[in-house]
Amino acid sequence: MKPLKPEQLRRMTVAELQKELDTLRTELYRARVRKATEQLKDTDSMRQLRRNIARILTILNEKRRETNV
Repeated sequence: MKPLKPEQLRRMTVAELQKELDTLRTELYRARVRKATEQLKDTDSMRQLRRNIARILTILNEKRRETNV
């Protein structure tokens, strides 16, 4: 998993960001299950997933604040 670029995320609509967020959360859940069953080799992918989720949440909050101003 590669890091998502903030510029790329800012060009997306709120609906697209929400869909991407749901996808990443599902991937993180699956990674946690694989880690618990000792099938996950690349544990750094979980860290990258968490950071990508945080990036999306940050951009979503920025967009929501823009509309409320």
